[in-house]
Amino acid sequence: CVYPAPPEAPAGGPAVGLLPGETVVKEGKASILFPSANEVFYNPVQEFNRDLTCAVITEFAREVLAERGVQLAVPGEKERVVVSLAEEAGGQEGQEGQAEQVEEANGAEEPAVVAAVGEKCELGLRVLEALAASGLRSVRFALEVPGLQSITANDFSAKAAALIGRNAEFNGVGHLLRASCRDASMLMYEMRGKKERYDVIDLDPYGSPACFLDAAVQAVGEGGLLCITCTDMAVMAGNSGETCYSKYGSVSIKAKYCHEMALRIILHSLDQRAAVYQRYIQPLLSVSVDFYVRVFVRVFTGQATVKNSASKQALIYNCVGCGSFHLQRMGRRTSDGKHMKYSAATGPPVGPECEHCGQRHQMGGPLWAEPIHDSAFVQKVLSAVSGNPSRFGTSKRIEGVLSMVTEELEDVPLYYTVDNLSSTIHCNTPPLLQFRSALLHAGHRVSLSHACKNAIKTDAPPAAIWDVMRCWEKMNPVKREKLSATSPAFRILSSEPSLQACFTVRPDANPQSRKRHLTRFQENPQAFWGPKARAKSGGGIASDLQDKRKKFQNKRKNQTSDSSQLKSFPCKKFRQVS
Repeated sequence: CVYPAPPEAPAGGPAVGLLPGETVVKEGKASILFPSANEVFYNPVQEFNRDLTCAVITEFAREVLAERGVQLAVPGEKERVVVSLAEEAGGQEGQEGQAEQVEEANGAEEPAVVAAVGEKCELGLRVLEALAASGLRSVRFALEVPGLQSITANDFSAKAAALIGRNAEFNGVGHLLRASCRDASMLMYEMRGKKERYDVIDLDPYGSPACFLDAAVQAVGEGGLLCITCTDMAVMAGNSGETCYSKYGSVSIKAKYCHEMALRIILHSLDQRAAVYQRYIQPLLSVSVDFYVRVFVRVFTGQATVKNSASKQALIYNCVGCGSFHLQRMGRRTSDGKHMKYSAATGPPVGPECEHCGQRHQMGGPLWAEPIHDSAFVQKVLSAVSGNPSRFGTSKRIEGVLSMVTEELEDVPLYYTVDNLSSTIHCNTPPLLQFRSALLHAGHRVSLSHACKNAIKTDAPPAAIWDVMRCWEKMNPVKREKLSATSPAFRILSSEPSLQACFTVRPDANPQSRKRHLTRFQENPQAFWGPKARAKSGGGIASDLQDKRKKFQNKRKNQTSDSSQLKSFPCKKFRQVS
């Protein structure tokens, strides 16, 4: 169903008038009408998600449309300044190089087409927001992202679809944005033709996007962009491994690296479903923030490249005692001159028991074992956001998160946490900079992770990490007599370290994002900062969610004796006279 534009208000007023009880919510450049009864889902927590998506699509459009001879005109980019996270000398070189590029761009002949925000570009991108709710994200695309040909904002709820049409007219973007009331999967399946595919598909469901992935990888064009959000973190972080396997084809396990594991699980699922249709993915940016994960991937077609898919996935063996983990690739590929040879992988990489603590291993996966970011693309997005901070309300947080992303080790999956390593052997936690310095002194690479505040990503093997912890324990001894002979701590500390760790702080142990005090891990600004209530099938949202939370808070500790608070109906056995 395509909803026509509603009748205009009298001259001098807005194109669409407010209905009784409606309110206006402003975010970015958009002003969205909302019913007072919350009949359409809206979560203000996701402003960071929407800001980041606008920034990513802008840079994606800049790359794609440059090949079509279209230049983007983004408001506020004239005073664009590139922020380099390298050392001062390297940073100066980067800024000089950027200045040269800007001069070359200014000196070169301008393209015939200049695309501005809010204007329809015939050579631009076709965007689909499959689960649009109020249409806020689509309206922001129309008002803030240049170079768009059309935007389809779809929702299965008739009330939501009608509201999308009104919001499009209220913001004056009816020429770009079309409201649709369809089943999201069926809409994408119908657009699988090569000439009908979308350039950008955004999926932000309430919960799991698993049921939409098969249609999405077919409906996105060649080299197109998929933007996918997963909020079912309990499933992807190890609480329900069997449910995770049924949805994503991967078993999640409980571990400290669960947030990055969730990113790699959704990337594995996308690559697996795309491979069925001789397509493969190229991750541009994958972030874990707040209560969800968000991935941006490009999808290409190529039968030869799809053969590499098995060697990009890996099983993970995680020790339940000390937390050491090992990856086992699903396939193996070797280059034989001009040809690539594929064979089965050999394994497992571990024995029946952990060599460090003697405990058993849990097996999870398969998950994506290749890089989860494109550093060059992330640097472009970071430069655009930091050079134009007034464009988004969450620019500081975007700059902090992307800065950490650019500092991560690309070829090192997952991470350890310093507090968990210390907890395993019951010793004091070493300062983060000293622990990083010890690994650097030992000749290993090390970085932080945007997914966890105390994370340590390193190419050092588990044996080297435990050697560093043994050396730290000698400086901060624990009471050995209180350790059980079968505990992981006793087994680990019973061995002497094979290297002498140096905990002298190195200058390169402190990353630039930490030195500059960027907003990396934001504290929740208010209570109940998280997912909101699910929208009902009829279009409404439960209004008593906060009351329920307060009612059941501490219900086990503070048991009520007031009979009015108890159930007023008899139990099942009482009704059966038993």
